[in-house]
This record gives sequence, C-alpha cells and structure tokens, in this order.
Amino acid sequence: MNFQRGRTREEPEINLIPMIDVLLVILIFLMVTTSYAKYSELQINLPQAGGAATADKIKPINVSLDASERYAINSAEINYTGIAGLASALKKSAAGQADPVIVINADAKTPHQAVINVMEAARQAGYSRITFATQNEAN
Repeated sequence: MNFQRGRTREEPEINLIPMIDVLLVILIFLMVTTSYAKYSELQINLPQAGGAATADKIKPINVSLDASERYAINSAEINYTGIAGLASALKKSAAGQADPVIVINADAKTPHQAVINVMEAARQAGYSRITFATQNEAN
C-alpha cells in the first residue's frame, strides 16, 4: 500500500558547504605548519679543468689602513701622495708578479674613501684580484 500518493520522492543531495569548510581548515593548517627553507647563498657548480699545478706560489700584497688614513704595503708605511703614487707602490711591491692578490686590511673606523683609493690604485696598476681581511666577532 502506498500511502504517499500525491508526494513525489525527493532525490538525496550532498551539501558541499560543510565539506568546503573542512577542506579550507585543513589547507590553512597545512600552510601554517609548513616550514619554508630560505637560501641566502647562490648554489654554483663551478666548471672543472685539468692542468699542472703552478710551481711558484703567488705572494699576496698586504695593504694596511688605519683610522687616520695611513697606508702600509707589506708592513712598510708609505706616504700617500695620490692614487697614482699608490699604484706605483703596488707595482713595486708586486716584484714582477702578473696579477697578485691584494689583501686590504682596513681598520673598522677607516674612512670608506681610503679603501676605495686602494681599490682604484690596484685597478690602475692592472690588478683585479682584491680581497678583504676580516676577523671573527669576539663573543
């Protein structure tokens, strides 16, 4: 016996709104708990080359600067007369080396212009390998 003659049967439906809410909560949870790695340096694969080791060691040229803008090359103090004079002193201390390493030892309170003067003198002398000496912080 069919007691529901005039009524049609309703189709079952799935309510999507609660399911979307649950998925959003899961997504937010995953985003908050994920740790992101930060890379602060470049990852470089250098090319490799074979060759004979050099017989002679390249001696670095140590240029020291203090806070009162006094210059010393390989522990010998020089009078600064200009960038050209500093470039000729660098050439003299290179002793015939083609492209020696210039190591700049500057005091922390040395004016920036004094360091730039050494770099410009090295450029005028034809030297392109410049590095800076540092020390670790005392804890």
